[in-house]
Amino acid sequence: MKQVKVGIIGGGLMGRESASAFGRWFAFSDIAVQPVLLAVCDLDESVLEWYKKVNTIEQLTADYKELLQNKDIEVVYVAVPHNLHEQFYVDVLESGKDLIAEKPFGIDLFACQKIVDKIKETGRFVRCSSEFPFLPGPQRVIDYAKSGSLGKILEIKSGFHHSSDLNVDKPINWKRMIKFCGEIGVMGDLGMHAVHLPLRLGYNPISVYANLQNVVKERKNDKGELVPCDTWDNAILHTRIEKEGHVVPMALEMKRIAPSETNTWYIEIIGTKGGVRYSTKEPKTFWTFVMDGKAQKWCKEDLGFQSVLPTITGGIFEPGFPDCFMQMLGTYFAERDGTLGDRFHCATPEEALRSHQLFAAALVSSKHHQVVSLI
Repeated sequence: MKQVKVGIIGGGLMGRESASAFGRWFAFSDIAVQPVLLAVCDLDESVLEWYKKVNTIEQLTADYKELLQNKDIEVVYVAVPHNLHEQFYVDVLESGKDLIAEKPFGIDLFACQKIVDKIKETGRFVRCSSEFPFLPGPQRVIDYAKSGSLGKILEIKSGFHHSSDLNVDKPINWKRMIKFCGEIGVMGDLGMHAVHLPLRLGYNPISVYANLQNVVKERKNDKGELVPCDTWDNAILHTRIEKEGHVVPMALEMKRIAPSETNTWYIEIIGTKGGVRYSTKEPKTFWTFVMDGKAQKWCKEDLGFQSVLPTITGGIFEPGFPDCFMQMLGTYFAERDGTLGDRFHCATPEEALRSHQLFAAALVSSKHHQVVSLI
């Protein structure tokens, strides 16, 4: 396989997932390119210590500009707080390297637009991280939605729920502060997960009415002092789309305080002839709605391992988060190499920009308690 030298800026949770995926790359059974992790940047020495077990790494640094000066590196994966996105992403692009970057692609719409403008200016290959559509279930949802089996679409629901903030005694972190996470709060944190598949299917919101919740307004800092927790914890966006000449309601939900949910991504599309739904709460289960004469039936099908890129893993087995994350990275490198073809690809900068336009409109809607147009 053709090798591509990679650097990681932000070696925490998602950086380690990337390193793990690169280390298991041989599990792909048919891919033309192989990423080789060459350098990692992080401010935390203990994080860098973990990467010493990766035998391909030649550079560990606390200065991301040192990493960008490494002429051998061709692609950089960046996972840093949202307030750093604009500067870091622009610097990566100006260094002449391609980029795979964490959502939401900037702390706000203005920052996202500047990043997208820089991408166009430099001509670099850039994609946004969004993993869940690379599970087999979402891929089947896409196929079913495109098949025409739905008939006239009646409604769409998509969302991402977890309970990471359910404990009110949990100390504050950067995702709970506007200066780091942005005014859009949970929408920036989880929103791309909810909108990626709808946008890819052409379900582009034309208006939004937002219900935003700041449930826990104070949390303790590392000194035990109560400080403002000023971002939105939960968001429900009531949107409308236009499809085949008629208006369709689409509900998009992002929740960090969702009792009973650990990490649940879901989508449901209902039409006049059929329906389809999938949730990671039942990760092997794919549901379709069919009309058989007078009977109306939800049919359940167990799924195996098949996703976008073939692997050595037997089709009877079930995938997990590391697998869909690896599939996402695989499609990034295959698309960059020109060998992905017409298969499903990562979220694009334009999709990230559309998500920011939606979230900015949602802030206006929440503030004024009104429907806001996006056209």
